[in-house]
Amino acid sequence: MKELVILSGKGGTGKTSLTASFAVLADGCLLCDADVDAADLHLLMQPDIRKRTDFQGGGVAVIDPQRCTGCGTCIDYCRWAAIGPDFVVDEIGCEGCGVCVDFCPEQAIDFPIKTCGQWFISDTRCGPMVHARLGIAEENSGKLVALVRQQARQLAEERGLDMILTDGPPGVGCPVIASVGGATSALIVTEPTVSGIHDMARAIELCRFFKVPVMICINKFDLNVDNSATIEQMARDGGLPIVGRVPFDAAFTRAMVQGKTLLEFDGDGSAGEQLRRVWAAIMCTPAMMAE
Repeated sequence: MKELVILSGKGGTGKTSLTASFAVLADGCLLCDADVDAADLHLLMQPDIRKRTDFQGGGVAVIDPQRCTGCGTCIDYCRWAAIGPDFVVDEIGCEGCGVCVDFCPEQAIDFPIKTCGQWFISDTRCGPMVHARLGIAEENSGKLVALVRQQARQLAEERGLDMILTDGPPGVGCPVIASVGGATSALIVTEPTVSGIHDMARAIELCRFFKVPVMICINKFDLNVDNSATIEQMARDGGLPIVGRVPFDAAFTRAMVQGKTLLEFDGDGSAGEQLRRVWAAIMCTPAMMAE
């Protein structure tokens, strides 16, 4: 089974739009949205949810006023200043470290596991999809990403699908790390901006650390041809394949407004033709062709 993870290094490069279009082009794949902090693939795929499961991870301190003597030890030890003078824990400020629980002399602080979000198994017009929604200001997104990928692989095996398309999170933090490990290959979608170039370099370094083959796609390449040339030179210097250069096209936005992929909205345009070429180039890379 192959898993292609689409990354971006930064937000706003068009990663999700390309992922959704690839889902249209792929023949029998499973979609996985690993961007649990700001999931948006469902906006284009319009999934029909078949299974909904709570996700629990981490805890939050709760002080029992019946047992608390007001000694102030918890306030002194809380480096996050999450405990007020009234000995009430601010759930947003609490980082769940548990120090107050360990040092409370009266054992007056409980530490229940909390529900942080939900994960889903759905059907879409392009095949099954595993996705999730993390609660507002909740942590443990890396743990939820790992769970979503695990469920995606299990579902793909059950349904006899040999390809998983994973829409990864932006950046290079914990959620990205959780989405990369063990993947067949990573496609980094970048844009010809200073921040796009900088964050692409960080994403490449991360993938190399986990020994995941990398390929590059430049989206909106014609907005700054000099920066696009810089990206191409960086790819050549690093021995990384450039699988495509997608031009800027306002049809991407018009398609999103209608809840469609670009190929479904304007598949005969120049951007649609380039997306087909990008997908063909991806499938011809050594990592994706290997058995």
